Amino acid sequence: KERRRTVKTETMSMQHLRKVQKSHPNPLEIQVAQAFADLETTVKDMRADLAPLKFLSAREIDVTATKKAIVIVVPYIYLTQFRKIQSKLVRELEKKFSGTHVIFIAKRRVLSKPKRGRNQRDHKQKRPRSRTLTAVHEALLGDLVFPAEIVGKRIRVKLDGKRLTKVHLDKNQQTNVEHKTDTFAGVYKHLTGKEIVFEFPEPLL
Repeated sequence: KERRRTVKTETMSMQHLRKVQKSHPNPLEIQVAQAFADLETTVKDMRADLAPLKFLSAREIDVTATKKAIVIVVPYIYLTQFRKIQSKLVRELEKKFSGTHVIFIAKRRVLSKPKRGRNQRDHKQKRPRSRTLTAVHEALLGDLVFPAEIVGKRIRVKLDGKRLTKVHLDKNQQTNVEHKTDTFAGVYKHLTGKEIVFEFPEPLL
C-alpha cells in the first residue's frame, strides 16, 4: 500500500508540470511539482483550485549576495486561476522551501517590431500592444508584486544616463509585501536588466 501511495503521489506531482518540447525537468521543478501534489492532498480548502493548475518551469535566481528566490513560470491561461489561491499557495510553498521567497509570473511572448522594406511582406495585422517589450515588462512587474497594486511610477535619470524607475505600491498592502520588495527588484532586474525601487506613498486626500 505504501508503494502504491508513493507512485500515485509521484504521478500527481508530474501532472502539475507542463514542459515544452518534452525537455526533462530540473531538480527544482520536480521539487515544486511534488510540493503542489503534497498541498493538493493535505490542504483540503486548496484541493479543488490547485488540482487543474500547471506550471511551465521553475528556477532559482540570486536577488542579493545572500538571498535567492524561486521563480515559477505558469501558462498565461492559468494566471487568473493561480491568483485565486496565490497568496495562500505562496505561503505554503515558502514553508516547504525554508522561507525562500516564491514568485509566480506568467509566460508572455514578445513580438518583434515588423520590419519595413521591399523584401518584406506588408503587415496587414498590427502587432498587439500586449506583445511589445514595454507591455510585457509592465505585465511582469504586475505579476511580481501581486496581490499589491501598482498605483504610480516615476522615472529618474542618473548622472551616468541610466534610468531608475520608482514604483509606487498601494499603501494598504505595505505590511504584506514590503519585506519582499528587494526580491521583486532583484528578480525584475535579472529578467529585464532594468533597475527599480519600490515606495508606498501616502494616498492623496
